[in-house]
Amino acid sequence: MRGRDLADLFLLAALWGGSFLFIRVAGPQFGAVPMMAMRATIGALSLLPVLWLAGQWGALRAHAPHIAVMGLVNSAVPFVLFGYALVHLSAGMGAVLNATAPFWAALVAFFWFGERLGASRLLGLGVGFAGVFMLVGDRFSFGSGGAALPVLATLAATLSYGYSANYARRFMQGVGPIASAAGSQVSAALMLAPFAFFSWPARAPDALAWGSVALLGLLSTGLGYVLFFRLLARVGPARAITVTFLVPVFGMLWGALFLDEAITANMVAGAVTILAGTALTTGLVAPLRRFERPRAS
Repeated sequence: MRGRDLADLFLLAALWGGSFLFIRVAGPQFGAVPMMAMRATIGALSLLPVLWLAGQWGALRAHAPHIAVMGLVNSAVPFVLFGYALVHLSAGMGAVLNATAPFWAALVAFFWFGERLGASRLLGLGVGFAGVFMLVGDRFSFGSGGAALPVLATLAATLSYGYSANYARRFMQGVGPIASAAGSQVSAALMLAPFAFFSWPARAPDALAWGSVALLGLLSTGLGYVLFFRLLARVGPARAITVTFLVPVFGMLWGALFLDEAITANMVAGAVTILAGTALTTGLVAPLRRFERPRAS
């Protein structure tokens, strides 16, 4: 990977890790739905000029129904779930749990496409979910002080991401990546707008909350998508997906630096375990491949 691509990779991880910080700051004042409606709107407005410059404007109309579904399952639903969860969880914990998306993608592919789960991927799923238990097991309670509902919300959000990856594989072949990104943000903004209107906070958010939402839309969403698709084009998906391993690091770092969140040994151990499971599940590491039965020709 060239120096420029490596710089893009780290910048993207910093921006996506920063999204958990911005949500953590703005969420308590805006509420999940208004905040994420603003995120999608700002993200859409920043991506539409890029779409026009890329000459992919016509793809929005040609693939509007599938792009709308992507807006629902890849943006609107997971955005709101994370918006709710991060009122109760730390930015670092949210960033670590976000790394479970590849587990759900593998499971959805198994049930939807019959994609084979080899020994390494099964091991990865087991290791990854063990890491989730390690990370949140002591707080997984529905009682006072427990965080079961926020944790389940984050896992539902990553399940939605996993489903969207497979939906794109099935229905979005041939759709330009910028068209998919911009269109999904437009769709998410339109879907969330009426709910945001009726749940807008009675007390005006302060400047810090507004600034966090603006950065969430412009940097973590708009610029983040551009960087990601540029990486895909230059280094391919196998290398671009390594951003998954850096996002939790930046999520914990930003939370510690700006919110005084503690980075505990339990959090680090859970993060390492989840990321080890991610490496196995995505095929970046496959120590058991030689034990897997080959497909019949």
